[in-house]
Amino acid sequence: MRAKVEVMLKDGVLDPQGEAVCHALGSLGFDGVSKVRQGKIIELDLADGTTKDDVRAMCEKLLANTVIETYRIEIG
Repeated sequence: MRAKVEVMLKDGVLDPQGEAVCHALGSLGFDGVSKVRQGKIIELDLADGTTKDDVRAMCEKLLANTVIETYRIEIG
């Protein structure tokens, strides 16, 4: 079984990497981009019997900094 975890900064948290990408896109002539938020995707190959609650615990303990980040889990 495979799980995909999408981790993003919470709204209102400064995203310097996203701002740098936005600036670089403008420098390359892509003027239609006004804001970029950058995150990460983590793919997990899970043993049979691993539950979504197990993945949620992984996120809470290691994969996401829940003070400044949100996460979304897809199992499939």
